[in-house]
Parts: sequence; C-alpha cells; structure tokens
Amino acid sequence: MALERERVRRQQRQQERQQRVAQIKRQKENQRRAEEQRMRDMAEQREPSPGKGAWEALAQLQLEERRVRDRQQRDKENMRYIEALRAQMKEKVKFCNIDLPPLCSCGSDFWDSHPDTCANNCIFYKNHKGVQLARAMVEGFCQPVPLVSPFIASYRGLTLVLTFLSYTSYHLSRKPISIVKSQLHPNCSTLGPNPHNDSNSTTWCSWAPFDGDNYKELFGALDNAFLVAYAIGMFISGIFGERLPLRYYLSGGMVLSGLFTSLFGLGYFWNIHVLWYFIIVQVCNGLVQTTGWPAVVACVGNWFGKGKRGLIMGIWNSHTSVGNILGSLIAGVWVSSAWGLSFVVPGIIIAAVGIICFFFLVEYPEDVDCNPPLHHAAYDEDPGGVTTSEKDPEAVTSNEGSLSLPGQSSVDHHSNSPKEPAEELEAISFIGALRIPGVVEFSLCLLFAKLVSYTFLYWLPLYIVNVAHFGAKEAGDLSTLFDVGGILGGIFAGLISDYTGGRATTCCVMLVVAAPMLFLYNHVGQNGIGTSIAMLIICGALVNGPYALITTAVSADLGTHESLKGNAKALSTVTAIIDGTGSVGAALGPLLAGLISPTGWNNVFYMLIAADVLACLLLARVVVKEARGWCGPMARQRGKTSILLGYTLIEP
Repeated sequence: MALERERVRRQQRQQERQQRVAQIKRQKENQRRAEEQRMRDMAEQREPSPGKGAWEALAQLQLEERRVRDRQQRDKENMRYIEALRAQMKEKVKFCNIDLPPLCSCGSDFWDSHPDTCANNCIFYKNHKGVQLARAMVEGFCQPVPLVSPFIASYRGLTLVLTFLSYTSYHLSRKPISIVKSQLHPNCSTLGPNPHNDSNSTTWCSWAPFDGDNYKELFGALDNAFLVAYAIGMFISGIFGERLPLRYYLSGGMVLSGLFTSLFGLGYFWNIHVLWYFIIVQVCNGLVQTTGWPAVVACVGNWFGKGKRGLIMGIWNSHTSVGNILGSLIAGVWVSSAWGLSFVVPGIIIAAVGIICFFFLVEYPEDVDCNPPLHHAAYDEDPGGVTTSEKDPEAVTSNEGSLSLPGQSSVDHHSNSPKEPAEELEAISFIGALRIPGVVEFSLCLLFAKLVSYTFLYWLPLYIVNVAHFGAKEAGDLSTLFDVGGILGGIFAGLISDYTGGRATTCCVMLVVAAPMLFLYNHVGQNGIGTSIAMLIICGALVNGPYALITTAVSADLGTHESLKGNAKALSTVTAIIDGTGSVGAALGPLLAGLISPTGWNNVFYMLIAADVLACLLLARVVVKEARGWCGPMARQRGKTSILLGYTLIEP
C-alpha cells in the first residue's frame, strides 16, 4: 500500500508540474500575442498619409522592434553591471577580512537583503535608497589598501637619479663648444708678438679655419650643424623610442654621443684644420643626442603620476642647468692649454654614464612587480578646485570596456590582483599625437622659448667677453649663473603650476616678465659684477622656467592625456614632437645671433625679446581655457552659497 500511495503522489506531482509548465506557456503566448497586437495597433495608428508608400509604415514597425530589442539588451547589460559591482564589492570585503552581519533579519547574509523581498515591516522594504546608502557606507569603510611593493620608493629614486645623470651628461657634452669658441679665435694681440714672424699679428694664435674675419659665421655654422640635425632627428627619435626598449635606446645613444663629442676634441690632437670635419662630427652628434630626451621623460613619466609631477620634474629638470654648469667648468679647465680635452673628457663621462644606465635602469614599474602610477582620475580635483574634466573640456574619455565606480580609478581594479596579460596597445602615430589637445600650442611656444634659451647657451660667454671684457675662463664661469637661475626657475614654475593647475598660465606669466628683464640686462647688466650676477640669475629663471616646464611636466601630461584612453605608448612621441619643434627654435636662435651680432648686440636682444612675446601669444588659447576652468567652479560655489543663504533666511 505504501508503494501505491507513493506512486500516486508522484503522478500528482508530475501532473502539477505539467500544469505549471502549461500555464507558463500560456502566459508567454498571451504576452507574445499582446505584443503583436500592440505593434499592429501602432501600425494602424500610424497609417501612411496619402502619397506615402506602405514601406514607410513597415520601416516604422521595424524601428520600434529594434528599440524594444535595444531596451532589453540595455536592461541585461545593466543587470550584468550591477552583478559585477556586487562581485567587486564582495572581493573588497573579503580582502579586508571583514565578516559582515546580515543587513536585516530578512536575509541570511549581508548580500541577500533586497528591498523587493524584505518583509513589509522591515526598514529596507521598498527602500532602495536606504540599501544603496548602507552598502556604499560599507564600501567606504572597506576600501582596500593598494598592494605597494616595499621597494617602489627605491626604484623611483633610482630612476630619478639615473635619468638625472643621463641628461646631465648630455648637456655636459654640449656645453664645451660655447666655451672653446673664444679660444678658437682669441685676440692674439694680447699675447705678444707673433713667434712665427707672420705678417698677420692679430690671428696668428687662432685655430684654422676659424682664423678669418668670418669666424662668427663659421661658429654659427657649427651650432646649426648640431641643432638642425638635432631638430630633424628629434621628430624621428620619438617614433623609434616607442618601439624599442628604452634602456637599449638610451644607453646606445649615450655611448655614440660620447664617441662623436670626443672626435671633435681629437681634431686638436690630430691637428685637423678643415671645416667639413667639424661639421660632420657636429651633425652626427646632433642626430645621436636625440635619443636622450624622449627616453628619459618616458622613463620618469612611467614611474610618477600627475599629482606632484610639476614639482618633481621641476627639480629633476635641473639636470639641464647642472649639465651646463659642469660642462662649463670642465671645459674651462683645459680651454686655454689643450682645448681638445674640453671635448674628450665630457665624451668619456657621457659614455660611462650610458653604460651604467644599461645595467641599472628600470623602464616600467611592471618589470619589477610594482603598480603603475595614476595618471588620471575620473573626478580628481587639484588644489584650485578644478576637476580634470573642467580643466580640459576637450579631453575625450572612454568608459567602454572598463568597470569602475564614480570617483574610482581604473587602477583600483588591478591593484589587488596579480598581473594579467593585457592587450598590447599600438604606438600612437605622428598625426595622432598632433591631435592631442595642447600639443600644437605648446610645441610652437617651445620653439620661441628654446630659441631664447639656446641663444644664451651658445653665445652668452662670447657676449660677456666682448661686452664685459672678461677672459675666456672667467666668462665661462660667469655664464653658469644663467643656468643657476634656470634651476630655480624650473622648480618655481613646477611648484606654481602644481598648485594652480595652470601650466600654460604659469609659462605665460614668466614669459611676459622675461621680456623687460632681458632689456634691462642688456643695458645695465654690465655696470658691475653684482648687477651682472643678479640679472643673470633672474633672466635665467624667467627664460628657462617655461622651457623646463614645457619639456618635462607638460610633455608628460600630454603624453598621458585622457584622450589616449590609457595608451601609454605615446609619451616618447609627444615628447619628441614638442622638443623637436623647440629644437627648430634652438637651431634658429644661434644662427640669427651669428647673423645679427655684427650689427650690434642690442639687435640680438631685441630679437630675443620679440621671441619671448611670440611664445606668450601662442599660449593665449590654452590660457583662456584654463581661466574658464577656474571660473566655472567659482561660479558654481557662489551659486551654492547663495542657495544656502536664501534657505537660511527663509527657514523659521
């Protein structure tokens, strides 16, 4: 009997199951028919007017069906997104080792409580906002601490030191030519009679072929051979830098730079007096030295985020001035005795530093299991109260393919999990880099800023010799004060731009002040040694400050711009475009100085002042955009204050 009763119950359960299935099928069929009827009703309501074909009604019906499908697809995606957020939140709670109690007594654990399933006497019944608030508070308390390698500070310090030494040695090897110029064509009449009894008593001690009256034009040709090759090679260098290992690229370029720098000095020991030898060496040196700047900026940008990038790179960028100072001092030791050593010793130094970088430089944090820095946050505010989107309204961000909460960086999704193989992004093209907002403006501004800076770099010692009548070594030592000012100006510009968030505004203000300072230095700078020292430091700070800021922090910002959608393979290309355009100005400055100086040094300074003004004008559009970004939050803050004040007055 028991078996019979069990068989009857099983048959009853099977019949009930079949009835439920049939009922569900009927409900689905009724829904399908209702949907078809609704579409037919809509089609009848939108009966085509006379003169229109039946195909328009069919098109409307198909469009409505597509909208329904799209709506259903969006609902499915939203559900998946919510489930993914819940899974992400569970991982965070698990990472913090927190055992959460049930949100209410309606569920067995924290995640089972739902406003639609809670009891009607529960505080969360139909209270979606309350559930969201409770879970958001839990998420705020359970933010995981990012996994930071204990050696990341050491690696960052090592990267800063090695890249600092690298580019210091680059500039150290460029400076000797400006120091040695005065020795290649000195005033021989001050050295006594000609020991060779030559009829020409004023040029007997000069180094041929620079012993003629056109020596200034030949010096200008030497400068341009290097700078034109540098400017042309810079546009190509960034493209290679994105596609080759930075460590190999930088080290190879430094060793070759040391070789060609030494070859220029060996012309003294080999007694070479033909112009083409020095021109060819300068061209080759200019080409291989383009490997330096894109590589070192890319390395530093890979290790440091945007937060204090201006200050860090402002201090780090002092390598330019430190290299110029050391180059002047080292070259000055042998300039009067054996000027060839003024090139050979710096060549050996840069090659040695290149070998050190080959063995110890780390290109990417991921290479040593460190987390990459945060370059952009979705709602990152600077001290000025300007959000990222407000500061750069042209930025194009993409939320596709990413999963992040508002105010949460995409870095957070990977900070707690092992590295996974990511899709290899292609390096950005030259045209693509030019389309990044701000690249063209800052590149053209740097053209004129670098024109002024490199004119001082190559012609300041000769100007001091001719105007202040100092010796070659004393003029070289005094010219280092201009680079001391450059160190202070770079740090000051980086600090101010970090605080205000206005890179372009900082550059523009310093360029505006630099113009009258250059005029004053030319007219009163040689009235005394104290005045000369003060004016050189001030002019160096105002001239090299914008130059340093654009070539470091601005280049790194644009190379990790939001419009790149996380593509890190743009830093070298953007840096090369900006510095390559600036190098065109670096080539024009010494060339124009060589052509204009015979007419008087006053005209050279007028040319430099005009270049400063043009550099300032080219940043006008970016300055206006930054000003609008500042005014927007201020206006909204004033609006909020007015509303609160009105509410306070109305409230009894």
